[in-house]
Amino acid sequence: MDAFWTLALWNLAAAAALMTAGWLVSLAIRNVTVVDSLWGLGFVLIAWISFALAEGYPGRRWLVAVLTTLWGLRLCAYLTWRNWGKGEDPRYGSWRRASGDRFWIVSLFKVFWLQALFLWVISMVVQVPQASDRPAHLTAWDAAGALLWAAGFLFEAVADAQLAAFKADPGNKGRVMERGLWRYSRHPNYFGESLIWWGLFLIALPVPGGVWTAVSPAIVTLVLLKMTGVALTERTIVATRPAYRDYQRRTSAFIPWFPKEPDHEPSA
Repeated sequence: MDAFWTLALWNLAAAAALMTAGWLVSLAIRNVTVVDSLWGLGFVLIAWISFALAEGYPGRRWLVAVLTTLWGLRLCAYLTWRNWGKGEDPRYGSWRRASGDRFWIVSLFKVFWLQALFLWVISMVVQVPQASDRPAHLTAWDAAGALLWAAGFLFEAVADAQLAAFKADPGNKGRVMERGLWRYSRHPNYFGESLIWWGLFLIALPVPGGVWTAVSPAIVTLVLLKMTGVALTERTIVATRPAYRDYQRRTSAFIPWFPKEPDHEPSA
């Protein structure tokens, strides 16, 4: 147990150092949106520090490190591309205005170090399965977790690509995206993200103490549904696109399902 917490503290220090470096960059460019790109990279960093320092079963260490890296690098690349040249995210912009001249130091605690702490807590599902040498073989749980992770990764990547293509067409400006996966879920990318973390949990589950790593996907899913994901996104969209309300009525918010038929006006 002492060895695990030594590993965990090294990972906390690494996450804090990464976010502090991001904060210094944000001061130079006056844009804290860079923190979004660092989110996925933080998990990749922790995955490989754990791989190097932990003494768990090698097959599981490789599995967790590789899956985390694929997810983290894709997310970092996508968010960097999406945010490039678009200025500061309105969420952070409102905090900057509210904090005034103190935002340079407020952002270190409220944006960067807070995300480092969340990142570290959520990464328990990445750290724990790498730290134990039991089971000393891959199990059905590992296979099930990898399959669920793959389903989530595919769902998230396809949904992001479909939305990017939709936004790239000037003819879609002001319209509601309801094609492809977005026909069956209003937030298929968030649904895929949730599956990824529950998949990692299944890999951690048979490891001693692995059941407690359920906190990781639980936090991710809660944040996606109630905080910065579905709830925040929909408040913004409804205010600017009245047609979105009809889309809300017809389409599942999170878990994909067949859409309801649109209402038809009665004939005269």
